[in-house]
Amino acid sequence: MTPKKLNMFANLKSDFPAGLVVFLVALPLCLGIALASTGRSDLLFSGIIAGVVGGIVVGSFSNSQLGVSGPAAGLVVIVLGAIDTLGTFEAFLLAVVLSGVLQLLAGFMKAGIIGYFFPSSVIKGMLTAIGIILILKEIPHALGYDEDFMGDFDFAQKDGHNTITEIYYAFKYSSMGAIIISVISLGMLILFETDFMKKIGLFKFLPGALFVVLTGILLNALFLNLAPELVLSGKHLVELPVASSPQEFLSFFKFPDFSTFSNPQVYVVAVTLAIVASLETLLCLEATDKLDPYKRRTSTNQELRAQGIGNMVSGMIGGLPITQVIVRSSANINSGGKTKMSAIFHGVILLLSAIIIPVFLNLIPLASLAAILLLVGYKLAKPSIFRNMFKLGHEQFIPFVVTVIAIVGTDLLKGIGIGMVVAVFYILRKNYKNALNCKKEVIDGKTKYTLTLSEEVTFLNKASVAKELAKIPEDSTLVIDASKSYTVAYDVLENIQEFVNHTSKLKNIQVETKGIDGVAFK
Repeated sequence: MTPKKLNMFANLKSDFPAGLVVFLVALPLCLGIALASTGRSDLLFSGIIAGVVGGIVVGSFSNSQLGVSGPAAGLVVIVLGAIDTLGTFEAFLLAVVLSGVLQLLAGFMKAGIIGYFFPSSVIKGMLTAIGIILILKEIPHALGYDEDFMGDFDFAQKDGHNTITEIYYAFKYSSMGAIIISVISLGMLILFETDFMKKIGLFKFLPGALFVVLTGILLNALFLNLAPELVLSGKHLVELPVASSPQEFLSFFKFPDFSTFSNPQVYVVAVTLAIVASLETLLCLEATDKLDPYKRRTSTNQELRAQGIGNMVSGMIGGLPITQVIVRSSANINSGGKTKMSAIFHGVILLLSAIIIPVFLNLIPLASLAAILLLVGYKLAKPSIFRNMFKLGHEQFIPFVVTVIAIVGTDLLKGIGIGMVVAVFYILRKNYKNALNCKKEVIDGKTKYTLTLSEEVTFLNKASVAKELAKIPEDSTLVIDASKSYTVAYDVLENIQEFVNHTSKLKNIQVETKGIDGVAFK
């Protein structure tokens, strides 16, 4: 069945509310990743810039209908180390621009084909792992323990804690005000998921996440007047930079230091960013396409070109490097987004909010946003997903589970790498078993063996072919049939040649070959 094509402008009633939810999810992540990436509060706006560019610019050039791009947690360590190596943020921005150029070239050179080589079990494992990580990472924020930035996906943290110990400290140093807000927020979100609420016209257009955020602001205001000890302030709220004048707002934008063109370290950073950002994007792109209810397929090469343009623009105006991000993309899908207008809307809302209402945004409790992300995490890691993968058999289930555990226990790229190794092992194992078929029959009292090779016989099948040939007993007849094979690797042909010319004579085996070319028999 051909994937359904949707008109961008005919689905605004679905895409606008989805874009609003993505904005609420992206706002704290942009700020948290910016703080973690730069280590400087004066550069928080670099995350907002990246979010805006990821939404508007990448969204415009990409043909991914549901993918949302922005600053990514997976690049935090690279960015922090790169700024330290290059000495200034402006020199780093030049590396971001150059990484975008490399991605653009990679897209034109059709390097996006790499995205098609990730096994389904690994991609599903990645989605589930991110869901679990979201739940584990947002529990502290829901409890009011906001020592770690929102958007940190790594197991080991800079403060010496890890994902598990952070939850322990969260319960130890929890805030009752945050708990009240997060519990009410979660209850509201669950209510908005019911069929009854979905039938109400107002809630079809205005998402439940918006009412959750407004309720969180209202509750905190009530705490101020009725129970001051419950009030959330400072790091427990969104902390968006607020400009007192247009000139100060413009000062939030930084520009590349082109005088560092001669610094070879700039190019090392650019290549590193281009490779890692492209891999993360292709992984998230494949995962997003799997979640797409309309089963549309995205051009990986077009996506690389879009990401390249986005990183060039982001670097030119002071933004962090950009990738497609599965948390925002899945929030978009879960909120009913249908076309890429939702991603563009989220970027527009992010820009306008940062300009017009930053003071109001800074009233939003992180506990409310944590509740939204907890629900996103649950939808990515439902127990039914594990049951369905188990039903597919161990060849799918084991790589899936290994990927989940590896990502939760390390980070995204390491976990994917470990999952890929396990998945490839099962692929090779299946390839090894399915390389040939050996049939035994007795005709007029003589035993005849027919060894039929599969359509594709590669060097990986060398061992299985050799093993099967070694089983043929003395004084028998063997037919080696490759008539249905499109290709037989030279390594395998060499094994067959050795068997026909030498081993068969020693064991008195009569050999007949079919469809085997390029082998000298004597």
